[in-house]
Amino acid sequence: MATKTIAGLFDTYPDAAQSVRDIEAIGVPRDDLSIVANNIDDQYVLTEKSNAGSDAAAGAGVGAVLGGGLGALAGLGMLAIPGVGPVVAAGWLVATAVGAVVGAGAGGATGGIVGSLTSSGVSEEYANIYAEGIRRGGTLVTARVNEDQVGAVEQIMLNNRAVDPALRERTYRGAGWKTFDATAKPYTPTELAEERQRNRNLTPVP
Repeated sequence: MATKTIAGLFDTYPDAAQSVRDIEAIGVPRDDLSIVANNIDDQYVLTEKSNAGSDAAAGAGVGAVLGGGLGALAGLGMLAIPGVGPVVAAGWLVATAVGAVVGAGAGGATGGIVGSLTSSGVSEEYANIYAEGIRRGGTLVTARVNEDQVGAVEQIMLNNRAVDPALRERTYRGAGWKTFDATAKPYTPTELAEERQRNRNLTPVP
């Protein structure tokens, strides 16, 4: 059966984590799930040492996301994405983006998040929005699903307040943004806090 990649950008990690839990609950295997969360401000603390390369390649860490709390993402890899900065991440998309990680803990994502998304079937336009969303403090969830699961997975993401990428693109462009720039300087923790507040105003959390 043909598969499709469904991606959802979330302004808060709890919404993203709940989406992962709900998607797995309908039968999507962990190996087909991935999560990437901006960690410039060290908001997410790893509770054990992990090798980002091996964790990413094996799809490890998603189970910890499913059962873990906001501040304890046990088993996830920590790496740096050009233009984004430090992230905590796990799953198949990360393995594609990372390629080779230098050492344990923090490494460099050689393939790039945009290229990983587009090679998985996400449009280039939306891939740039999702990458920019991570850069601005968001969390990206991606799922490879069978065609008969597409509607259910998309609804789960909507139920957990996934960002409307078209609306978010208009917001970015209205402020002068053109496209994700992997050579851009990552946000500082202060700038990230301000951006997250702006995002909360766009997508209120009840």
